[in-house]
Amino acid sequence: MKRNNMIRNGAVLGALGVAAGAFGAHILENRLAANDLQIFETAVRYQMFHALALLLCAALHSSERGNSLAAQGFTWGTVIFSGSLYLLVLTDLRWFGAITPIGGVLLVLGWLALLRTASQNS
Repeated sequence: MKRNNMIRNGAVLGALGVAAGAFGAHILENRLAANDLQIFETAVRYQMFHALALLLCAALHSSERGNSLAAQGFTWGTVIFSGSLYLLVLTDLRWFGAITPIGGVLLVLGWLALLRTASQNS
């Protein structure tokens, strides 16, 4: 993934994370069960962490393939992990929870790819 795409993806995920957090705090707070609100907040938190991780990838950008794989893992992992949790809570279709671990695995793989890149460059 190119550096500009890492920055763009991180910025979009960050902006949407702030918007989702505000939506959850101001609109959903009195409309969701406490457990669902907690699930929504988890989605926002992971989205924000990985928006920052994408910006870290851009800041550390090298020609290493692992850095690009890390950024892809963070991007797709966030879309799938947080997206499935948002859908689970907002639609009450609980089967979206079965998709969430796929996103989690991609996030972990992103971190491992970043570790591999750092280990190779030391």
